[in-house]
Amino acid sequence: MRIVVGITGASGVIYGIRLLEFLKNAETFLIISENAKQVIEIETGYDLKEIEAKATHVFANDDFTAPVCSGSFLFEGAIIAPCSMKTLGNIANGISSTLIERVAEVCLKENRRLVLVTRETPLSEIHLENMLRVRRAGAVVMPACPAFYNKPRSVLELVDFVVARALDAFGIHLNTKRWGEQKEKQQEQERKSGEDAWAQEGKKRSRRQ
Repeated sequence: MRIVVGITGASGVIYGIRLLEFLKNAETFLIISENAKQVIEIETGYDLKEIEAKATHVFANDDFTAPVCSGSFLFEGAIIAPCSMKTLGNIANGISSTLIERVAEVCLKENRRLVLVTRETPLSEIHLENMLRVRRAGAVVMPACPAFYNKPRSVLELVDFVVARALDAFGIHLNTKRWGEQKEKQQEQERKSGEDAWAQEGKKRSRRQ
C-alpha cells in the first residue's frame, strides 16, 4: 500500500509522526512543510532526520517533480496530519502552491482517499465553509478530536485514537479500544466468572457426595 503523509505547520505534528510509525509496513511518501519543521522543533523531541527515517520516501514541499505530483503515479491516497487552515483553504479553492496541496488536488481529481486531520479551534465561518467545500469534493475532514470512552491513560493514547480513525479510512484497523468493545469484554468476563463459579460449586457438591 502506498500512502502519502503530509505534515503541515499546525500544532499537533505528533499526529503525522505517529502515522509514520504505524505505517512502517506500508510504502510511505513523506512531505513536511517548512512551518511544520519549526513546529516539530517546538513541540517534540524528535530530530528531523529521525522523522524522515520513518518514511520510505521523502520529498521537499516545493518539489513538483516528485512522482506523487502526478495522477498517473498510483498510490492509495493521502493523510495530511495535522492540516493547517491555510492548507485547508488552498485545497478548498484548488490552489496548489506546495507539493502537499498538489497531492491533495491529485487525490480529489483521481477519486482517491484524502484525510485531512484539521487542527484549529475555535472555527471561523471561513474555516467551516472550507471544510464543507473539501468534504463535498470527496475529502474526509477529521478534526483531531480524541475520545474518552476508552479511558486513555496518556497523551499518546489520545493521539493514537485520532491516528487510528484516520487509518480506518484506508482499511487499516489498529488494535485500539473502540466503542462497544469494552461492554463486550465485560460481558465475556462476567460469563467466564459465572462459569468458573458454577464449576467450583459443582466440585463442592461432588466432595459432599
